[in-house]
Amino acid sequence: MMKPFTFIKYFFYLAFNWNIKIAAHILSQEIKGEKKYGINTTGADELKSLEKKGIETDHSTIYMPASYDLLEEIFVQIKNAGHKHFLDIGCGKGRALCVAAHHGFNKVTGIDFSKEFCIAAEVNLAITKQKFSNLQYKVVNNDAFYFEIPNDVDCIFMFNPFDDVILNGVAENILESFEINPRTITLIYVNPMYKEELLEVGFKQIYHTQKMKYLEATVFEMK
Repeated sequence: MMKPFTFIKYFFYLAFNWNIKIAAHILSQEIKGEKKYGINTTGADELKSLEKKGIETDHSTIYMPASYDLLEEIFVQIKNAGHKHFLDIGCGKGRALCVAAHHGFNKVTGIDFSKEFCIAAEVNLAITKQKFSNLQYKVVNNDAFYFEIPNDVDCIFMFNPFDDVILNGVAENILESFEINPRTITLIYVNPMYKEELLEVGFKQIYHTQKMKYLEATVFEMK
């Protein structure tokens, strides 16, 4: 469980960058969600530590986990689709991966270009595996632009982790995987800044939700 200071710091970060109403809503979800799932994923990181290490971050956005209530709503919507392999592109500390496991996914993979985030994700997934012994998980420290999408991945998650330059590259990687193994692929895009790029490559929007500004998600499908 996170220390109260972490929640307070996150609240002021959100209030400063967004507004107090959103900050209050997200904070309440953070406290309940971290306790419910038993993981440690709260916080934001502007990736300055990566820049100091010489890692290119020009096309990336800050680390911020998706709100628990938004995640749970989306997983309820797709629960009957029979998905087998969940991939989180820009997985951060692994929140979406852990929540996916709680909603029936037995195989999850995360990718992030921050080694520190990958280590944190593995810790959280190890905690989750204690509850779901059949869970298979893998966390890859790599750049999404160069990551080959596994041919059995049928559900992809992104929380606006990068700009349209990287997204176009990721879309090409998805198409290559789809051509090798045609199947139905569901793509969950939280805070969908560049969804037109996905529509252009053949995805169709099948669900959309927005609770308030910035708490928005679109579900796409390709088949």
